[in-house]
Amino acid sequence: MTAGTARGSRRDNDDSGHEELTAVQAALAAEHAAVYGYGVVGGRIAGDRREEAQAAYDGHRARRDALRRVVRDLGGTPQAAAAAYKLPFPVPDAAAAARLAAELEDRLAAVYADLVRAGGSVRRREAAAALREAAVRSVRWRGGGVAFPGLGERAADAAPSGSASAPAGAL
Repeated sequence: MTAGTARGSRRDNDDSGHEELTAVQAALAAEHAAVYGYGVVGGRIAGDRREEAQAAYDGHRARRDALRRVVRDLGGTPQAAAAAYKLPFPVPDAAAAARLAAELEDRLAAVYADLVRAGGSVRRREAAAALREAAVRSVRWRGGGVAFPGLGERAADAAPSGSASAPAGAL
């Protein structure tokens, strides 16, 4: 029995480090986009939801910073944020800002679902927690949820924004 098997993770001792690093970089890119997107949300959201937007912004900044450290720990160079990101739709008012926040969280859930699949045991737990947080935020912004957060996007789009194959600068 290998050390990886003893700890309950088949990924701990195999050569899937590249796959894990790619998934962590994708999560980092998605967090960069979320930080940018929440800047837009914060500028448009109504006063009664401003604290919620600020908390999400702060949470995504913290997770982004943690992912930078993880990338370095895995031997990679953290991807830098783009100078700007293309919004998926115009955000002229508070209602659109809430829709954007829900969209950001849905896209993050998809990226974290990928990291759950690719990560080692510790990373898998962290990614599952991040996926859960994104799903809860999405429900709060949208007012309803989906059965399997992070997986519903697969039917509409094989490469969620923030994944390694998504175009740079896209939210």
